[in-house]
Amino acid sequence: MLCLRPVMAQSILRDAETEALLNDMAAPLVRAAGLEPGNVRIVLVGDQTVNAFVAGGQAIYIHSGLINEADTALEVQGVIAHELGHITGGHIINFSEGARAASNISILSLILGAAAAAAGGGEAAMGVMAAGQQAAMGQFLAFTRGQEAAADLAGAKYLSGAELSGRGSLAFFRKLQSLERRAGYYPSDQDSFFRTHPLSRERIDTLSMVYEQDAAWDNSADDELERRFQRVKAKLYGYIAPPDRVLVSYPETLRTVPAHYARAYSRFREALMPQALAEADALLAADPRDPYFLELKGQILLEGGRAEEALPPLREAVRITGNQPLIATLFGHALLATEDNGHHAEAERVLRAAVAMDRLNPQAWYQLGRIYAARGDTARARLASAETMMMTGDATAALQNAQAAEAALPAGTADWLRAQDIGLQARGVIERDRKRN
Repeated sequence: MLCLRPVMAQSILRDAETEALLNDMAAPLVRAAGLEPGNVRIVLVGDQTVNAFVAGGQAIYIHSGLINEADTALEVQGVIAHELGHITGGHIINFSEGARAASNISILSLILGAAAAAAGGGEAAMGVMAAGQQAAMGQFLAFTRGQEAAADLAGAKYLSGAELSGRGSLAFFRKLQSLERRAGYYPSDQDSFFRTHPLSRERIDTLSMVYEQDAAWDNSADDELERRFQRVKAKLYGYIAPPDRVLVSYPETLRTVPAHYARAYSRFREALMPQALAEADALLAADPRDPYFLELKGQILLEGGRAEEALPPLREAVRITGNQPLIATLFGHALLATEDNGHHAEAERVLRAAVAMDRLNPQAWYQLGRIYAARGDTARARLASAETMMMTGDATAALQNAQAAEAALPAGTADWLRAQDIGLQARGVIERDRKRN
């Protein structure tokens, strides 16, 4: 499991098993929405608040806290369906229209207020301005509530098209309702006027009528998907939650796969390597060919300073998954960590395959850069560094490395063109930041 923290952004968690699960959960919904599954990214954000959002393009961001709060895969699929409703509705693009309309009211109120002040009515001027600001906020919030309601109905349509029951969606809205009450956001007399989202009770009432009439209402959940979800939920909890809470939720007496998973990641994070390794071995005893169990054991051995021992389980995990990029990156790291130059050719092969399948993988680019540097290929080492720096948010360093790579690489080659592309991208980011400041 990798944690990437770009500048000015929340941490992004990358894990091969989790990404495979989320993509499989989303695929039928994406197709029902008329989109291509390969073009929609599900991104896991390392944040324990219960949230999901879209921020432009075809990417859905889901907080780890939402995974933890959900009891079933169907609940998360209900959230994904809703967020797809925002994407197909063009709500991120249309967001500026709502803001512009609200801004127009605000400006008008300021003009009227200035006119009243010029006429000597100071108190009247303040009243006009305050009323104008409230009207602006009211129109803007009504606009966002309208988007949320539209996304709710679109999500219901996509769940139906995927033949998935809306029971999970309703169950999750009831959780949100409970969270609102606990947080004090949901007094009995609260009106939805000053909210960006409709009240959960309003959403539940509306969606209940839609879901209960749908042909998919009584459809059974996918047992295999649910099994995978419980595994992923446990490993995320073990990776993020305080160790004492992990042991409360998954005590030593519990010998299930999710329990071993949660304790393995929790102890690994505490650097209790023998205990983490024992949990990984318990998982492998249940299924010796599970690639994610093999990946876990390899990672524990690698981080415990036993790189040579980490190679067999990681090599097998790479083979079983067909060179899954994140697992291949870990394997490449282990090969280099042995400090045996005889492993460099294999490391370069798997790392080049990893970045070919997943260019947004700074760890793979970093390890690949180490190989290039070790054999004296400074130009490609600088290009790999430029890739890494661009993805981790250091545009200035990315530009410097891209320029150095471009100057040293043969003109017109693919690598030379890539160095130019990174340079242009980095300059754009630097200029944008300069204007903001």
